[in-house]
Amino acid sequence: MGFVVGFALGFALGIGLIVAFAWYQNTRSKRRIDLAATVGAFARMTVEDSRKLLPPHFYPSWLVFSERQKLTWLNHHLDKIWPFVDEAASEIIRNSVEPMLEQYRPSILASLNFSKLTLGTVAPQFTGVSIMDCTDDNPGEIIMELDLQWDGNPNIVLDIKTKVGVSIPIQVKNIGFTGVFRLMFKPLVDEFPCFGAVCYSLREKKNLDFTLKVVGGDISAIPGIADALESTIKDAIEDSITWPVRKIIPILPGDYSYLESKPVGTLEVKLIEGKELTNKDFIGKSDPFAKLFVRPLRATTKTSKTINNNTNPIWNAHFEFTVEDISTQHLTVRVYDDEGVQASEFIGCGRVALSDLDPGKVKDVWLKLVKDVEFPKDQKNRGQVHLELLYIPLSSRSSYLNPYDPDFRLTSFEKTLKQGSGTDGGDDSRKDVIMRGVVSVTVISAQDLPATDIMGKSDPFVVLMMKKSEQKYKTRVLNDTLNPVWNQTFDFVVENGLHELLMLEVYDHDTFGKDKVGRCVMTLTRAVLEGEFTDNFPVDGAKSGSLNLHVKWTPQLIIRD
Repeated sequence: MGFVVGFALGFALGIGLIVAFAWYQNTRSKRRIDLAATVGAFARMTVEDSRKLLPPHFYPSWLVFSERQKLTWLNHHLDKIWPFVDEAASEIIRNSVEPMLEQYRPSILASLNFSKLTLGTVAPQFTGVSIMDCTDDNPGEIIMELDLQWDGNPNIVLDIKTKVGVSIPIQVKNIGFTGVFRLMFKPLVDEFPCFGAVCYSLREKKNLDFTLKVVGGDISAIPGIADALESTIKDAIEDSITWPVRKIIPILPGDYSYLESKPVGTLEVKLIEGKELTNKDFIGKSDPFAKLFVRPLRATTKTSKTINNNTNPIWNAHFEFTVEDISTQHLTVRVYDDEGVQASEFIGCGRVALSDLDPGKVKDVWLKLVKDVEFPKDQKNRGQVHLELLYIPLSSRSSYLNPYDPDFRLTSFEKTLKQGSGTDGGDDSRKDVIMRGVVSVTVISAQDLPATDIMGKSDPFVVLMMKKSEQKYKTRVLNDTLNPVWNQTFDFVVENGLHELLMLEVYDHDTFGKDKVGRCVMTLTRAVLEGEFTDNFPVDGAKSGSLNLHVKWTPQLIIRD
């Protein structure tokens, strides 16, 4: 009996050990699989994933999320060799900036040049570096970008002479600068040091502050000089070394003129309208105008006309810009309130990256305005501007065709339509092309218009008008409806379809007049390109509602020499 009990207990214990061992092996295997999956997930984590898991205030002080390498070693050696670098850098700055100072010299001055220029004893500090190897598009170059910060003690004195012959020495003090410098080593060659030339440029200017002081006096005693000089210095820096401008230093003998900045295309811009701009006036409304630029230079900045007393202005302005680098440049729009004899008050600004544009294709953009485009987050909306943009590369002007009609060549926004002109697509002659024709607009219906009557209905009608020619038509009034159906067609004779605007204003008819509900504003670009289309358009200024329209363009092309 004892044998049987012992055998049973031994058998049960053996089975238990086997089951426990199997369970342990399975659990261990599962833990390994889970651990491998966790390690793999951590390996795939991005910086953004890390920030979601751990709030910034929990980061240790030594942890920095940066794609740029630290340059403590470079700053250490730069401090030692700075006196020698100062002499060379001062000469480069003098040769680069002084011609630009003379070019941008204010009209109230007779001459403007450096009498002293040294960068002082404080070396700049490099806070990071990134290196971009050559790509398939640019196989013969290496690009290095250096983050630089400088709070220096330079000795810079400008010698200015006024129109009446008075000479005034102006000292530039308290310079604070942060930015990104780009160095391009190009072309790569087999001969030491393995590149033919170095191109340098100020890739991004993040901050530039300085003060001006008359040597032995107060600059505020000379009205207008301080502001004019500050603007001149900043413009000179922008135009002399700011990307896409680059300075070339030959290392090996050769012709490197092909490395200089050259136009690569043109940007055509239609500034159509603004919507819900911030009102800057206590009495009445703002008088808005816009400044547009690709490079922030006085010579290349375009300014629209001022629209008085209106926070929903219609500008209908047309501008053309030269593009030097489609991958990095932007179109910037700044809107101001015109204060007459006083300085204009800033309303807001917006920016469009040119890399977002498809060459040869018109892009319609509603651009949100903010206080600072460099830091758009947490900025309240200051209104919007409506743009039409078209980018055309100079090297391929004849290869971009109208996307809607293969026989219709696109060159530029205002000179784009050459069909029937007798010139081929490669002709870059600056002929004005006028698109004369007839626009047929069918106001089909409206949906979800806001109620304006006590009974929750409305008596809507639509007024149609061409902005330039002021041709005007009106639909019939439809009573007691928020979803009217008109199906009425109106023909407009248009002298130039590329410069006209079609405006449709929705009203509610009352016994003693009319109440404006909202409006739609559109260019004729889409009609010119497509021929005809049917679409719904929101009614701006209304709480709800849209217009269903059919638009047809019947052209008559005229080429003006």
